[in-house]
Order: sequence, then structure tokens, then C-alpha cells
Amino acid sequence: MSVNFIGMVTTHKNSEIHPSTGPAIDTDYLLRFAKAHEDAGFDRVLVPYHSNGPDAILTIAQVAAATSRIKLMLAHRPGFVSPTLAARQLATLDHFSRGRLGVHIISGGSDIEQRRDGDYLDHDQRYARTDEYLEILRRVWTADQPFDHEGAHYRFEQAYSEVKPAQKPHLPIFFGGASDAAIPVAGRHADIYALWGESLDQVRDLTGRVRAEAARNGREIGFSVSFRPILAETEDKAWERAERILQETRRLRAGSGKLHPAYTGPQQSEGARRLLAAADKGARVDKRLWTAIAKETGARYNSTALVGTPEQVAEALLDYYDLGVSTFLIRGFDPLEDAIDYGRALIPRTRELVAQRLAQKAA
Repeated sequence: MSVNFIGMVTTHKNSEIHPSTGPAIDTDYLLRFAKAHEDAGFDRVLVPYHSNGPDAILTIAQVAAATSRIKLMLAHRPGFVSPTLAARQLATLDHFSRGRLGVHIISGGSDIEQRRDGDYLDHDQRYARTDEYLEILRRVWTADQPFDHEGAHYRFEQAYSEVKPAQKPHLPIFFGGASDAAIPVAGRHADIYALWGESLDQVRDLTGRVRAEAARNGREIGFSVSFRPILAETEDKAWERAERILQETRRLRAGSGKLHPAYTGPQQSEGARRLLAAADKGARVDKRLWTAIAKETGARYNSTALVGTPEQVAEALLDYYDLGVSTFLIRGFDPLEDAIDYGRALIPRTRELVAQRLAQKAA
């Protein structure tokens, strides 16, 4: 089982310690950001989705045009376009990106966020709709004949797409959601199940439940965990940097009436509840997991960090790898600069440790 790294790009500079300024789209920044991930050795890069931000599918098309090797991951929310149309859009983009596209399905954990785009289904109803949506999406991608469908959320006749994904049988489906309503959907449809950066015990529990659900459907599933690594040349300096990040986050939140959109949701998220449960155990959990930013912001997005030297953080990632996690989504509080820094030591050292672990198992 090899290890993969996913980064995340945005259309302008922003994070907990870098408030948004200027226009919503800085094309030059986006393209530099994307190329930096490719040059740093990331395997894939995510374009996120916000109900009041730039369109994700158009943004990822720009990223695809500006890169040549790195794979892509489009955050996509069911419910706002027909699954038959989405299937054609995604298959088309998979061809134009030369088979580099993956889709990350986000059913939505915040009523406020969803209602900005006119979606009034509740949390569990959204996952039921996602279940039907993904069933249709996968069928359109693979069907060799037109078909009819009549379900709880979608109805159509003679659906068919002449364009199939470049990847076979279809482009990879990433999926997030930790609630009882979400896990059965993941077991039926996800190729890679994505978690936020939880403790080792929490990840062991949740991946076990999802793996069992996938097995009930005769499927195997991969796992991704998201972290915000904070690196420095010594452990003490890394923790000092973490403390500066926390203090700046608090200062900006206290003095700003306009928070980043991520701070407004997801308010019904089971993933957020789980991060706060980890934070209740203390600011430092396991070897290197730091929960202070999650607690400060209400854990409304992937906000837990691994703190230390590149060697120490790589060793912490290996602990998750040993639990069956083969993909890590990592992004920094200094977004562009950290992406470059991860490529210098963290990514290559983690790959070395994984290679050593595989050699040990093969011996």
C-alpha cells in the first residue's frame, strides 16, 4: 500500500492567520499555488467548494490547464445540478485533464451553507439524496444503453452519456461524512473515505466501521485523513510556531466582523463533533496531534495539526498509515509557503518510512 499526498488550492490567499483581502479570484496566485504543489511532489490537489465562493468546476479546469502531472480532486455537492448533467461534466473534464480527475462528494453539514443555494433538505435527507445521486452518477458513467430512473429525488427517461470518463470504470469517488446516515452511503459508493484529523483511536474506530460497511456491499475502500502540519527545524520551534498561529487566529477572530466562509459551517457535522471530542482530551493528543485551532474555531473544517520536525511529523503519519490510511490531505496555515516546505522534507521522508515499512513486511 503506497502513500499519497493531497494538497488544496484556493483562488486567493487566506487562512486562519491570513484574512481574505482583495478580489475573490487572483488567477496568478491560483496558478502559482497549483504549480507549487506539482513541483513539491503532491499526488493530487483539491479545489474546495463554498456556497459563496468561485465556482469549483471552473476553478479546477484552470488548475488542470496549468499543470501536467498532478492529479485533481473536485469538491462537489449533490443537489444543485442533475446527476445526469454532472456525470457528463465530470467525464468531459476527466478527458480534458487527461485522466487526472477525482471527485470529492460533500453532502453538506450546515443548513445555513446549503440554504444559500436554495437547498432545504435536512442533514439525513441530504445523505439519502447523495446515495441516489451517486447510484445514478456511476450508472451514467458505465451504462452502454439509455436507462430510465424514478427515485425519491430524481426522475428521468432514457438517460445516456456518449462521453465516458477517461479512467475506468470511472473516476475515483472520494466521500466525507461520519454520521450514521453517511457511513452506509460511503460503504456503497466511495472509493476513498475521507476523515478529518482525528486521534489514532478515533481513526481506528471509524475506519473499522466504514470498512465493515464496504465489506457488506462486497467492496474494499481506501482511507484519507486530513491534517495541518506545523513544521520547524526543532520540536520546540514547531510548538512555538503553533502557539503564534493560535494567538494570531484568536486576534483576527476577535477583531473581525467578517470571518472566512469556513467558519460558518458545517454546524450539523458529525466530523466537527468528533474533532471537538478529541479537543476535549487536551490540546495535545497522541504523539503530535494539536487540537487548539479546532477548539478555537468550533471544528467546522479540517483544523487539527501535527506539530514537530519533518521527521517527527512523518513518523506520526506512519502511525496512521499502520491503521490502513494510505492518503493524507495536508495544507498549511501559510498556504503557499507551507506547500513548498512540505515538499522539501515531509513528503519525501514519509515516503521513505512507508517504503521501509513495506520492505519489512515483505522480508
